[in-house]
Amino acid sequence: QVQLIESGGGLVQAGGSLSLSCAASVRTFRSYAMGWFRQAPGKEREFVAAWSGGNTDLADSVKGRFTISKDNAKNTLYLQMNGLKPEDTAVYYCAASPRYGRMLSEDEYRYWGQGTQVTVSS
Repeated sequence: QVQLIESGGGLVQAGGSLSLSCAASVRTFRSYAMGWFRQAPGKEREFVAAWSGGNTDLADSVKGRFTISKDNAKNTLYLQMNGLKPEDTAVYYCAASPRYGRMLSEDEYRYWGQGTQVTVSS
């Protein structure tokens, strides 16, 4: 069983930055595809960023502002968020899949963290 624990959420003013981390309890972390998703109040969960085999994908709404990275030595996935906007307010979830490939849909991920709240004030 893979456990994912997110951290780094909080309250920030518009234009500010936050860095999210996702610690994974899996020995073969380097072979996992990883992703970040978010869910705003009253909305469906949506794709934010993905990492697989060194390749990354970002949602159009966060391109140029967010960066996803993965440290296999630390079994940790990161999401650096700059230029935050009020519309970025959501619970952010880390997800993992033992398969490789470009995965932009939440249905493709098997394991999920509990989420961390990000609130951006205007």
